[in-house]
Amino acid sequence: MKISIQEGHPALEVVIQCPQADDTVHKIKTLLHSQNQKLPCTLDGATHFIDPMDTLYFESVDKRSYLYTAKAVYETPLRLYEIEALLADALFIRSAKAQIINLAQIQSLCPDFGGRIEAVLTNGEKLIVSRQYAKNLKERLNLS
Repeated sequence: MKISIQEGHPALEVVIQCPQADDTVHKIKTLLHSQNQKLPCTLDGATHFIDPMDTLYFESVDKRSYLYTAKAVYETPLRLYEIEALLADALFIRSAKAQIINLAQIQSLCPDFGGRIEAVLTNGEKLIVSRQYAKNLKERLNLS
């Protein structure tokens, strides 16, 4: 893959030249689109707009959705299925019924009992990827 940057243009424009638009090209496109996307969240009564790439994972607890970053835990009005639809083509994947994980934040993976996988995030937090979603995780990370 060849990457070049040309300065001096009046506006930012990204052009992807390729022989054929495959999955990698579509992932790059989605990742670039997600750079302008911020997720609405609340913390201590204040509304914040969080960059999805700063998110470690999302979790649903008692019909409420939470967004976890390295610095804080925010509540979001979005449901997990809405978050999954927004970010599915990016580096996010469902890792359990009530959890979506940022693949870019995974530091290591370790097999766990019953076909589950333990994912250690960049902040040291450990999450369990359920057996139901383990195969999809391995495929997305090109491990199978």
